[in-house]
Amino acid sequence: MFGGAFDPPHHAHVALARAAVEQLALDELRIVPTGQAWHKARELSAPEHRLAMTRLAFAALPGAVVDERELRRAGASYTIDTLAEFAAEQLGAALFLVLGADQARLLTHWHRWQEILQLATVSIAGREDNTGATAAFDWENAAGARIRTLRLAPMPESATAVRALAAMPGVTVTELARMVPESVARYIARHHLYQSAR
Repeated sequence: MFGGAFDPPHHAHVALARAAVEQLALDELRIVPTGQAWHKARELSAPEHRLAMTRLAFAALPGAVVDERELRRAGASYTIDTLAEFAAEQLGAALFLVLGADQARLLTHWHRWQEILQLATVSIAGREDNTGATAAFDWENAAGARIRTLRLAPMPESATAVRALAAMPGVTVTELARMVPESVARYIARHHLYQSAR
């Protein structure tokens, strides 16, 4: 499982997903756009836009399946609930939760995080941390947790930076495509997403 707001999905998201599929030898990677994100201070873009962009971003990745269950779920979305559903649906399957290092550092703030560690192997990739997150979860010394490290070169892209660029007057699809897949850049331009952030 690789979850996120995907508002929008960018090159670092795709690279992390590709690294997970290849390095963990996954049969399937469920890409899960979050529904009502309890931890986000800002309001997310409309679910239909985030779902469409997520489908475009990961369309060419073998083994990737975009799963819209959290978008359909009423109330706040919690990773533990989605993992529990996967465990019930795919009995005996080994579950992995794919995270960037920035999110992994915040894992102890997640709803029922200890149960996440019991249900899934947490697979963590490093990336440049622009969030200012502190290392609250020390995965390298987490007793009893199943942790896998994914090899991934640091990548500077962030959804915050993409939204800021998209809000600039006159920004082109070519400029956006430096940070997001070209199909996503075209979608952002066609639907005038993030313009209100000006």
